[in-house]
Amino acid sequence: MLLAAATSCGVGGYAAAAETYPSKPVRIIVAFPPGGFVDLTARLVAGPLGAALGQQMVVENRAGAGGIVGTELVARAAPDGYTLTVGSAGTHAVNQSLYPKLPYNVLRDFQPVARLADAPSILAVHPSLPVHSVKELIALARSRPGQINYASAGAGTSTHLAAALFEHLARVRFVHVPYKGGGPAIIAVVAGEVPVTFGTAASVSPHTRSGRLRGLAVTGSRRSALLPDLPTIAESGLPGYAMLNWLGLFAPAGAPRAVVEKLSGELVRIVRLPEVSGALQVAGAEPSPLGPDEFAAFVKSELEKWAQVVAATGMTAN
Repeated sequence: MLLAAATSCGVGGYAAAAETYPSKPVRIIVAFPPGGFVDLTARLVAGPLGAALGQQMVVENRAGAGGIVGTELVARAAPDGYTLTVGSAGTHAVNQSLYPKLPYNVLRDFQPVARLADAPSILAVHPSLPVHSVKELIALARSRPGQINYASAGAGTSTHLAAALFEHLARVRFVHVPYKGGGPAIIAVVAGEVPVTFGTAASVSPHTRSGRLRGLAVTGSRRSALLPDLPTIAESGLPGYAMLNWLGLFAPAGAPRAVVEKLSGELVRIVRLPEVSGALQVAGAEPSPLGPDEFAAFVKSELEKWAQVVAATGMTAN
């Protein structure tokens, strides 16, 4: 009897959590400054998600330390579904291996909710750099080892990872100049302060169109619909190179399963909406929705993969 009553209460509580959530505004933490791919995606889904759930989704930018500051904030938040984060390959895969004393553990401290989208980066240079192809950049870098700087959105971010993988496969050595987010990094390259970047399509493509940056190639395994004339790095003389940025929504570990499933169901639907998928495609990304269980398995595989890449490339947090 007692067991039946307890089971009944558990089922009732499970259903009630889904029915009443959310009863107040929900914070979506973006661990990077405004203007980058993570921020763009968070804001694209926040409006439709709030409309579907009947509460405001408040996007907050908490940048710092390559995404660690904002990500740790969510790891320590109450697991009630009212503090979430849009995580990336950097914050929820690479950093785990990159930082020996990372103040959170992805598998222990987070509940994957839904994967949202993925996108390649663009290898771009300032027009003052005398290169027009990947092969020319490799040749120049080999002739000037340790003399060519590249800007990243911060240590452990997708831009840092893309460059480290390039260095490893091309057998070249750049100088890493980390910034506090993709926006500041792109501004520095456009201004000519740093000549090279592996920026996201959302941040780089407007400047390649205007001529303020020169796009050389995309980092994915296929060409980008946004810039179809740009070849991939692999087809440009560096076989085996492929790197995609992925984004997904995470809750603190222990968030009610009913809440996770409610959020996930809405998000999988939202990223497929024409207006959302269209905006993602304009930014050089594509919807790639996964539910909580599939996303959790994906995150685990990413942690394992990038642990191997970090070890092989000798990436550091500096």
